[in-house]
Amino acid sequence: MGEMFRPCIDLHEGKVKQIVGGTLSEAAAGLRTNFVSDRSSAYYAELYRRDGLRGGHIIMLGSGNEAAALAALRAYPGGMQIGGGINLENAPAFLEEGASHVIVTSWVFQGGRVDWERLANLAGAIGKERLVLDLSCRRRGEDYFVVTDRWQKFTELTISRETLERLAEYCVEFLIHAVDVEGLCRGIDAELVGKLGQWCPIPTTYAGGANSLRDLEEVTRLGQGRVDLTIGSALDIFGGTGVRYAEVVEFNHRQVGA
Repeated sequence: MGEMFRPCIDLHEGKVKQIVGGTLSEAAAGLRTNFVSDRSSAYYAELYRRDGLRGGHIIMLGSGNEAAALAALRAYPGGMQIGGGINLENAPAFLEEGASHVIVTSWVFQGGRVDWERLANLAGAIGKERLVLDLSCRRRGEDYFVVTDRWQKFTELTISRETLERLAEYCVEFLIHAVDVEGLCRGIDAELVGKLGQWCPIPTTYAGGANSLRDLEEVTRLGQGRVDLTIGSALDIFGGTGVRYAEVVEFNHRQVGA
């Protein structure tokens, strides 16, 4: 089976939005938003369920999103992953509410470093097969550094073969937003996707910058069978003009049939 398109529901202040990733901070004034939907989170979850799109993610960007997240999970039980503020305490409840997996970022980092004990405890509590690690990153020099806390805080962890192989012992998938291009619709970070294709020992979903169906084909090529793609702001269902939702559904159906 080839690479797949993976859908998303990004929640901010209880609404489905598409934002420019690098502008997400405590100060609302700096936030650049591409799209705010007048439709509910459950509407999108039902759409994905109807079209058989699996493995998508719901991301809660900040507080005030729990009700919308739960509505989406209940609309598509077992069909979507959830992330944003997930920790050892709340992860089991989200899984019980219908999340297929929980996605964890900031909580497993302490002082810019991976807290391996926290990670082991979480994987032990819910099972590594239900855990996705979000390794969203920004480029600094030659390296890509994992960022936490609304993608504002650099950690000491770089994306490398060694890092990915060690982290893969604790989870079943990676989700990686290329924060510098997230929401800009100027094309994917081909260099990062190429590295993920070479280094990732487990399935990985890449998000950031996709603006055409060609990007799906490019990720398929560069990702070497290991990398799926999320398209957000470019999709027509999120107000975009680059990609028709019907096209990515058709793309997935072709991949499944291949």
